Amino acid sequence: MDNYILIIGLVAAAFTTFAFLPQSIKAIRTKHTKDISLSMLIMLLVGIAMWVIYGIFIKDIPLISANSISFVLMVTMLFLKLKYG
Repeated sequence: MDNYILIIGLVAAAFTTFAFLPQSIKAIRTKHTKDISLSMLIMLLVGIAMWVIYGIFIKDIPLISANSISFVLMVTMLFLKLKYG
């Protein structure tokens, strides 16, 4: 049963982690971020950072890994928003 729970967690982490990847790629290619909300990016970045911290406290590798990748994507989007938006 634990393997199924781990698999569900890993699949969920993959979907939520990479859900913003298409938007990131589009923003990098088009250099257009006007329609992306700055406050949403900041709130999401803070939330993801807190998930990483939480994952570290409970020693949950999938949680730490997924949210660390998400954090990098969100920092990239925030940079693009500040530069082009």
